[in-house]
Amino acid sequence: MTTNQILSTEYSENFDTLRKNRMVMSHYKYGPIKANYENKSGAFVDMHKTIELRWEKYLETGNTEFLADLANFCMIEFMYPQHPNAHFEATDSDKSPGLVGMSIKEVETFKLLND
Repeated sequence: MTTNQILSTEYSENFDTLRKNRMVMSHYKYGPIKANYENKSGAFVDMHKTIELRWEKYLETGNTEFLADLANFCMIEFMYPQHPNAHFEATDSDKSPGLVGMSIKEVETFKLLND
C-alpha cells in the first residue's frame, strides 16, 4: 500500500481542519501561543491541568470538539513544553507503554499460534 492509501483510512484531514480553525480563533481570543506558553510575558497557563480538563470534558459529554482542543493543547505542549524533562526520542515497542487491550494484529497472531 502507498502512504496515501494508508492515510486515506488511518488519518483525518477533517480533524486537522477543525483543529486549525480552533487555533486561529484562539489566537484572537487569547493572543499568540508563544506569549501565553513561553512563560516570558508573565502569562501562565497550566498546560497539564488544561489537557486533563479537556479529556475530562470529553469523557463527561462525548463532544469530540474537546478532542480537537485536546490535540491542540498537546501540540502547544510539544512546541512550548512545561514538563521539566521534555524531549523527543523515537522509541521502539520495548519502550512504548503500548495499548490497553489487544490490537487486531495481536488477535491474528494469537489465533495463528493457537489454532
